[in-house]
Amino acid sequence: IDDRGTVFNQDVLGAIELGYLLDCAQTTVAAAIERKESRGAQFRLDYPDRNDDEWLKHIDVTRSDDGEPVLSYSPVTITRWQPEVRKY
Repeated sequence: IDDRGTVFNQDVLGAIELGYLLDCAQTTVAAAIERKESRGAQFRLDYPDRNDDEWLKHIDVTRSDDGEPVLSYSPVTITRWQPEVRKY
């Protein structure tokens, strides 16, 4: 950290934000590895198809006491629009 300012230190702010970004990246990767399908922006070569029977649910990520991601699931609430495969 080169900035020695004490009022609004951009270097310190950047370092703090980097830690938060790494936390977000770790949780995103953990959830992506857990989801054994391709859906939306996530595409997996080993699971190229969408699988609503097993994966029409949210993956919720929290952290354990040692900081590791803990995955749990919650149902998707479907209201007006039924889920459908996107065709591009």
